[in-house]
Amino acid sequence: MRIAVTGSIATDHLMVFPGRIADQLLPDQLAHVSLSFLVDRLDVRRGGVAANIAFGLGVLGLRPMLVGAVGSDFAEYEVWLKNHGVDTTGVLVSDRRQTARFVCITDEDANQIAAFYTGAMAEADEIDLRDLASGGTRPDLVLVSPNDPAAMLRHTGDCRALGIPFAADPSQQLARLDGDQVRDLIAGAAWLFTNEYEAGLLQERTDRNRGEILASSGTWVTTLGEKGVRIDRAGQPTLTVPAIPDTEVADPTGGGDAFRAGFLAAIARRLPVESAAQLGCALASVALGTVGSQTYEADLFDLLDIVKRAYGPDAAQRLASMLKELS
Repeated sequence: MRIAVTGSIATDHLMVFPGRIADQLLPDQLAHVSLSFLVDRLDVRRGGVAANIAFGLGVLGLRPMLVGAVGSDFAEYEVWLKNHGVDTTGVLVSDRRQTARFVCITDEDANQIAAFYTGAMAEADEIDLRDLASGGTRPDLVLVSPNDPAAMLRHTGDCRALGIPFAADPSQQLARLDGDQVRDLIAGAAWLFTNEYEAGLLQERTDRNRGEILASSGTWVTTLGEKGVRIDRAGQPTLTVPAIPDTEVADPTGGGDAFRAGFLAAIARRLPVESAAQLGCALASVALGTVGSQTYEADLFDLLDIVKRAYGPDAAQRLASMLKELS
């Protein structure tokens, strides 16, 4: 299965504050917040949701196509992605704007304050998936992840017009999309990804309950942090897969992206959703142990060992043939 990953491509500026952000907030002054945090560490890393997911798929031996908009400063980043198995054919290079920037402060409780500069991502709606499909690189599945809102809606429409199955991952952009846009984005999706908070926000934005959302889309995958992942399908009982226990978190940024990469890599190999969620949780646990979203290395046999310890030998056996093939 060939997967195209559409969405943001960015540079992450990750800072660590050796205290608690909440302690700096005065309840009676929240209407006039003016704060500056003296941070102990700055890491400049490659990021962006689509690039992170594509990197993870590449680490697992697939060759995903990355689709997004970047600036002329992308050259070194592009080499990095290509060296990790990512096809950048679908990347549009802007001659007007820089690549997007993500700036994030993380405190000792793993709480975060972040800002995102759109940059060249604002031109992502100029990308026509029909051009890619007609160029001999037609994908079997398109992931529509956080991006310029107009681009997300265009890519979804292109998938419907081309008859290409797609996965909807609105994530952070739920705050920017209105109800009609969200309903359009998820209608007919083969897969729907959210975290627990976004699941509630999705229902509020669409004015639909869980059953109504499942009736208009396919499998709904909700990450629950340290509680694991919940998988809902219309007419079937909810499946819950626990997270990897005792995961050491060096940096929470990119954990959800690594989960999606692991999940989709297993789906691409036609494995059951439970196995996909287990591989996703295993890859996320590896990613969480590093600072940055594309700094982890996933030894495929180490992943098998993580799965075996967390979910048992039968779960590892189901993934063994896939991981050995990818190695």
